Amino acid sequence: MTEQNNELPELQVGTTITGKVIKVEEKQVLVDIGYKTEGIVPIGELSSLHVEQAGDVVNEGDELTLKVKKIDDDEVVLSKKAIDADQAWVELEEKYKSGEIFETEVKEVVKGGLVVDVGVRGFIPASLVETYFVEDFSDYKNKMLAVKIAELDKDQNRIILSHRAVAEDEAQAKKGELLQSLEAGQVLEGTVQRITNFGVFVDLGGVDGLVHISQLAHKHVEKASDVVSEGEKLKVEVLSVDMDNERISLSHKNTIPGPWSDIESRFSAGDTVEGTVRRLVNFGAFVEIEAGVEGLVHISQIANRHIGTPQEVLEVGQKVNVKILDVNENEERISLSIKELEQEQAEKEYKQYAKDEDQSGFQLGDFIGDKLNKYK
Repeated sequence: MTEQNNELPELQVGTTITGKVIKVEEKQVLVDIGYKTEGIVPIGELSSLHVEQAGDVVNEGDELTLKVKKIDDDEVVLSKKAIDADQAWVELEEKYKSGEIFETEVKEVVKGGLVVDVGVRGFIPASLVETYFVEDFSDYKNKMLAVKIAELDKDQNRIILSHRAVAEDEAQAKKGELLQSLEAGQVLEGTVQRITNFGVFVDLGGVDGLVHISQLAHKHVEKASDVVSEGEKLKVEVLSVDMDNERISLSHKNTIPGPWSDIESRFSAGDTVEGTVRRLVNFGAFVEIEAGVEGLVHISQIANRHIGTPQEVLEVGQKVNVKILDVNENEERISLSIKELEQEQAEKEYKQYAKDEDQSGFQLGDFIGDKLNKYK
């Protein structure tokens, strides 16, 4: 290809040639293609992406493979974009068929998603960027993202890519590994993700487990939101793992001291405490003396007199003073008595009465004695 003329008979539109960049102007590049006439690569033919200046894509001295786009008199218009696209489409079709994951750079943030360079212009819709909602995509510019091809149509020049699919695959793989590593009895820390009327879902680092409302605290919980809040770190114990259904049952209650823990250091036989009647049964009354700690007042210990049922004397919600008869931490049992307090009170009142009587008697005797002395 050394013939020197202005007609350039060897060149045809669609021909692939190589050339060397000899001049980079703002909006075009001049290329030595071995002919008297230099080839011109307009800025729009340098890349499938928007280019501000030709120097952003090529430099003087670069060797380029180009396709002839137009031959007009002494002007030869060439395209780098066309060669890049041909090669890119071959590679993209292979990646699409194999489901390959590859990295690409975000070139532009546009309305509705991200523009990337995959040899041709590729697009990642906003819904396929992440597994979660993104308010502002400005931080994604120039960022490398791992993607899979979601849709490919060469005739329409349409390439849709997804980073979300990659993130979901990674999350699923991580979830599987985590599920395999979990076993009953493990104590972990997680983050409260979601609160429902039946409990809370806790993220253990890629997989959620359920803490049923009955496993949130040792005391009765009406609403889970009374005990925990979304985003809170929570220590939990694994109760069970259902691999087939990917369900994990957790307990927060098992990781915190129970109300009966170290109970004997707080309550001793002989102590008098105030409590609230929580339940009445035919053999007595259960009285709560501390959150989650109920003791039994046997029916024989309710009153000094004989009663047929506890309801004759007590009602649920009533505040009562009780005397502790016995504390057993291992069996989580406390025996209480109301009768003994009544007896003690009665004895105290009787002694006070007797004392008052004695004092009153001595005063009367002294008075009578003084009067008698006067008559002597």
